[in-house]
Amino acid sequence: MAWRIWINWRRIIIPNNIDLSLLTPILKKYQFEEGTLIPMLQDTQQVYGYLPEQVLARLSRDAKIPLSRIYAVVTFYAQFHLAPRGKNTVRVCRGTACHVRGSGSILKTLSQTLGINEGETTNDLQFSLETVACLGTCFLAPVMMLNRSYYGRLDPQKARTVVESYARSEKES
Repeated sequence: MAWRIWINWRRIIIPNNIDLSLLTPILKKYQFEEGTLIPMLQDTQQVYGYLPEQVLARLSRDAKIPLSRIYAVVTFYAQFHLAPRGKNTVRVCRGTACHVRGSGSILKTLSQTLGINEGETTNDLQFSLETVACLGTCFLAPVMMLNRSYYGRLDPQKARTVVESYARSEKES
């Protein structure tokens, strides 16, 4: 059984059988010390892949941190995600060098190829598509990142080929 919710006009399926026992080692590690909320949330997201509502409620209860404070932190920092993320993250640079060299058309092509918009995740949870202010590789502009690999001097077709070949290799493994 799973919950179906809508985020940014897309249906997202969230499992409701989340194993809350995975929180126990994280709670023990931080032992409810003041100032450990962000690392606790980072570790929690590492375990679950995102921050499910049930997990945040349990974290609030067990660590005695108001849920409103947890949500304030989670919604303030872009590193935290309240919905499932794709197994693979595609980041398109929107810095000045990349912008003037066509990153907008690359983003449009990737959006069409994956069937999602910026900030969304494919229904099969294989890909999330993001933009970033700068990837720090202006000499390779326009640039995208797929997980931890950089791809530069792109045009829309090269970007599509990278993502499609990655998707094929994922299906084969």
